[in-house]
Amino acid sequence: MSFVPRVFDPPAGSYFLFGPRGTGKSTWLRARYPDAAWIDLLDAEAERHYYTRPERLKEFVAAHAGRRTIVIDEIQRVPQLLPLVHQHLESDKSTRFVLTGSSARKLRRSGVDLLAGRAVLCAVDSFGGAAIEVPAPRCVFTNRRCAGGQVRKRAVAPTALESTT
Repeated sequence: MSFVPRVFDPPAGSYFLFGPRGTGKSTWLRARYPDAAWIDLLDAEAERHYYTRPERLKEFVAAHAGRRTIVIDEIQRVPQLLPLVHQHLESDKSTRFVLTGSSARKLRRSGVDLLAGRAVLCAVDSFGGAAIEVPAPRCVFTNRRCAGGQVRKRAVAPTALESTT
């Protein structure tokens, strides 16, 4: 597999990164923030750990006090963590939380607060040609570049793909 960068400039502060499964959210975050403290809620043990006592997040944050970034992957599995994230962001502006999930809709349906503007909502689309920097295609009739030959960009995160070469 090779890492294919896609166009995405993350916000400076905390943010949600939503998108369909398999779009490379976690892969990109691990490459972007290699020193981040990480909670993977796809892990059944971690999910149970935080679902039964969400306040354990405070212990986790305290244990990783030297880390600037904390990633909580698949936040929709334990939405009870969001009020604790909100509380921490109110008291400590130096920590960046990056919260991933496949659906903001599922979180909204559960009635949770999406951090009341303290985290930017970002979305990742499925991987496609428009997601990476590529020249516009040539017109078959004139052999000129479509769209004035500009590079097309989209705000999506990178992903790992198998190399085709």
